[in-house]
Amino acid sequence: MRLAWLTDIHLDFLSDEEIATFAARVAREAPDGVVVTGDISIAPELGPDLAKLVDAWRMPCWFVAGNHDYYGADVASVRRGMRELSRIEPKLRWLPSTGVVSLTPTTALVGVDGWADGRIGDGQGTSVVLNDHLRIRDLLQPSRAKLLEAARRLADEDARTLATLLGEALAPHEHVIVATHVPPFREASTHAGRIAGDDWLPWMTCHAIGETLRAMATDHPTRKITVLAGHTHDACRVSILPNLEVRTGAVEYGAPTVQEVFELGE
Repeated sequence: MRLAWLTDIHLDFLSDEEIATFAARVAREAPDGVVVTGDISIAPELGPDLAKLVDAWRMPCWFVAGNHDYYGADVASVRRGMRELSRIEPKLRWLPSTGVVSLTPTTALVGVDGWADGRIGDGQGTSVVLNDHLRIRDLLQPSRAKLLEAARRLADEDARTLATLLGEALAPHEHVIVATHVPPFREASTHAGRIAGDDWLPWMTCHAIGETLRAMATDHPTRKITVLAGHTHDACRVSILPNLEVRTGAVEYGAPTVQEVFELGE
């Protein structure tokens, strides 16, 4: 099986013609499926832009949402929309509600959105403020303490979901691909090839997801976990444990690309 990986494609920066051109470029890779690790568009345009992307595709598209995909709305309403989209469009599947996807007899795909949870770096003292904190209603909070509380609640919820999915996937499969948006480890959060500083790391990492991945990989030493992430717009490939690898994708606004095409054997 051939699985194409996209991330941070930001379709809201593209015209309809440019989306169609990009979709055709993906199709020319002849994948059997596509996985997108978030930042697809913004909330008001997410459904329509996803529909434009897969309009001419025959292969399925599995996706998780990134922080930008929640811009202009609240988390609950966007997730309702993604579940409904997955129900009415057979080629689109939001991974957290899809469950374990058996790509081959030995390889599975699972995914959760993931949230920057302020636990790595200087979450209390950083002066960095993201558009997330202004444009996602759940993160529009009156104080840093309330912001961290809200972000950690979202991250912890996704971490619990991932633990359940991984538990189901690792038993029957030798290899599990995990799609998420925010890098789950300090080592995987880079800018220009260097690990981000303590002022940026709180909003560039999801510690809760990282701890879940580390625990599951440790508990299943004969299984392999490959994590695909985005968010930083910087390419990184790092081994956290002998059986746990994280890859992040490099991309520029307005210039989406295919990060990689995985050849998955039986």
